[in-house]
Amino acid sequence: MSKPIVAIVGRPNVGKSTLFNVLAGGMISIVKDTPGVTRDRIYADVTWLDKKFTLIDTGGIEPDSGDIMLSSMRAQAEIAIETADVIMFMVDVRQGLVDADFKVADMLRKSKKPIVLVVNKVDNFDTLGMDAFEFYNLGIGEPNSISSSSKTGIGDLLDKVTEHFGEAGLNEEEDERPKIAIIGKPNVGKSSIVNKLLGEERVIVSSIAGTTRDAIDTTVTYNGEEYIFIDTAGLRRKNKIKDDLEKYSIVRTIAAVERADVVVIVIDATEGVTEQDAKIAGIAHERGKGAIIAINKWDAIEKDDKTIYRFAEDVSKTLAYMPYAEKIFISALTGQRLNKLFDLIEQVIQSHCLRIGTGVLNDILAEAVALNQPPSDKGRRLKLYYMTQVAVKPPTFVIFVNDKELMHFSYTRYIENKIREAFGFKGTPLKFITRERKEKE
Repeated sequence: MSKPIVAIVGRPNVGKSTLFNVLAGGMISIVKDTPGVTRDRIYADVTWLDKKFTLIDTGGIEPDSGDIMLSSMRAQAEIAIETADVIMFMVDVRQGLVDADFKVADMLRKSKKPIVLVVNKVDNFDTLGMDAFEFYNLGIGEPNSISSSSKTGIGDLLDKVTEHFGEAGLNEEEDERPKIAIIGKPNVGKSSIVNKLLGEERVIVSSIAGTTRDAIDTTVTYNGEEYIFIDTAGLRRKNKIKDDLEKYSIVRTIAAVERADVVVIVIDATEGVTEQDAKIAGIAHERGKGAIIAINKWDAIEKDDKTIYRFAEDVSKTLAYMPYAEKIFISALTGQRLNKLFDLIEQVIQSHCLRIGTGVLNDILAEAVALNQPPSDKGRRLKLYYMTQVAVKPPTFVIFVNDKELMHFSYTRYIENKIREAFGFKGTPLKFITRERKEKE
């Protein structure tokens, strides 16, 4: 099940970025005492107790401003509101209740999303606590008093936010059909791929980059099986962005990746694989999703007998962190190899859900240790006691050792390669957790 999305919204300069940085655990958003400094929405994965969610920070909403920058910030906040499962509406106790707060509250009410009212800058509850009650007048529920800067009231606030996750999840029934997210830069042919698979012009296709504004779910049937394809708005480097709405599509892409079982990363063969492709693919990799790299527009490339190998090598170098990803060379225009995409999707789904018995895993571990002695440091050698698989999607393994510090990432990679040699695990990342066990145990 995908992680809920929580958006922090409110007028400029009420402290949204400060709260975001506290929850994200680092100075990710630029914080400056000037309205409008958070221009780009930033996102982070947050865990509170046993609940995980994706947090979105937004620029401040100025409901009536004609200023171009403030208007674009309003547009990106509206996208965050549409995408979010729960909204944190932040106001400023020191400024008090202002007319713009009522206008933002009206906008949020129309979204029909769960709203948690956050009254910030209550640095001293004795002197400012009573002032928070003024915000009851907004008519969107109980004010939750916090101070982002001094980190007070945060725990109670997160309890309120996470209470709504069940409510958000009730809005959609669990769909067992495989979900495939199509992601990539603008104008690489994502919508064209979905249309070719459908055999009809269901998704708007245009040569103008960024035509797809939203993540669109489309059902495709192949060999009697139904698949849900999620076509997403394209991502591109910030200095190339012309359209504000395109600029803020990244959260929709993240939301689509969260929901997906398999992610198809589309690369334009005529442009070659780029650093931006690597960043986009990284979203899927970080979230442990099964991955297929589809090199589109292959019909437009002049080829010799080595072209495909050279391109595959370039992809492998640029996406070196995901060597497990399956590659396919396709053309959405001609339909070349598109039918083989479904075979790959099925392979990746099976790999993503594959579970290996503990006995078999430990046979592989024993053989790997015999072939390549574990590392040592200052006379102390790493001992690997046993390994077990604890989860799927992605397959996750726990290795019990005598000393975690001795388990170098290169030896973990060696163990991973041995497991892949035995079981394939095509198209899926593998996750390894190292745990210490005392020798006398």
